[in-house]
Amino acid sequence: MNTALRAHAMLADPSAEWPKIEDEPNDVPHLLTSYVALLVLIPALSSFIGACVVGVVVPGGATQRAPFVDGLFGTAFSYVMTCAAVLVVALVIDRLAPAFASRRGFNNAFKLAVYSYTPLWLAGIFLLVPGLRFLVFTGFYGGYLLWTGLPRLMQTPGPKVLPYTAAIVACACVLTLIVAVAQHAMFGLSVF
Repeated sequence: MNTALRAHAMLADPSAEWPKIEDEPNDVPHLLTSYVALLVLIPALSSFIGACVVGVVVPGGATQRAPFVDGLFGTAFSYVMTCAAVLVVALVIDRLAPAFASRRGFNNAFKLAVYSYTPLWLAGIFLLVPGLRFLVFTGFYGGYLLWTGLPRLMQTPGPKVLPYTAAIVACACVLTLIVAVAQHAMFGLSVF
């Protein structure tokens, strides 16, 4: 699988891409190492460069930069925790499936979580310039990807797709917020 082509296809035409994803072998470790590990680098490295190299303009016109060592540890922490968050979201998708009349299956739930996070990870490039951090909200396009993928991968019936999507997005937002707050508390900088 070509990571760049898959990411582009997920953004451009998710309805055509979900059937291809459904037919792919269920190999969680391969997907984690060949797709997640690469795309999670975008927000992690962008945040590091934005906080430690570019810096933030503070009142009075001075530029404030995060300490290099804190930036390195914070980047490593966010990288690992973001990879872990995808696994947790996949578990949530799988565990909530019966409540929304959907078929359980961790492998498909993991595919759904991974590919739905794609826009958020790509939007991480905006963390390079602290003034553009608000553009990370374009990552909410992942909610649409999730909405289009649930009927295909989890066999979610039509009326249950929207509430199932909302429940998953809420859990993913809370998880992302927890990671960002923990990173900020420990290292003084956060991914978002």
